[in-house]
Amino acid sequence: MNELERMKAGYWLHAVCPSIGAELLRAEELCFRLNQLPPSRREEREAILRELFGHMGEGCTLHSPFHCDFGTQIRIGDGFVGNFNLTILDEAPVTIGDRVLIGPNVGIYTVSHALQPDQRAEGIMRSLPVRIGNDVWIGGHAVILQGVTIGDGAVIGAGSVVTHDIPPRVVAAGNPCRVLRPITEEDRIREVY
Repeated sequence: MNELERMKAGYWLHAVCPSIGAELLRAEELCFRLNQLPPSRREEREAILRELFGHMGEGCTLHSPFHCDFGTQIRIGDGFVGNFNLTILDEAPVTIGDRVLIGPNVGIYTVSHALQPDQRAEGIMRSLPVRIGNDVWIGGHAVILQGVTIGDGAVIGAGSVVTHDIPPRVVAAGNPCRVLRPITEEDRIREVY
């Protein structure tokens, strides 16, 4: 098993190595090309995203700038909207369901570095997957940390730091993020013009 395979499997490893560096450079080049294109060049932008991501569903919108580490570890469902300055550090798989809305300046981080300074300086790190269910809304400036699962229909408040799993159909917010209440029929908007 090489270092790239160890990283994807969630092992502690020395992440400074040529195989990982080459994959990081590939993604950085694709993100650079994407972020240089105007929004009106939709077909070119989509082609870059399909080359970058492991999977991208239909009807997706991703505003620039966007940044990721590998891209190939990111799987996005249908109807996704990612707002400005989304960053996904996908050392481990990041799975995003259908009809997910992500606000501006959100970070999704699968990686954790060693706490001991000498080990951190050596590049010792580990990654764990992030899973975001269908119909999730993540408010601006939220941070989703490694190993977290967010359940279907959940709403994550702006500025939250999500350090543990969030169940389906709840409003959760804060640092650390915690469940505030369930989403109920009382939340349905009755008058839409």
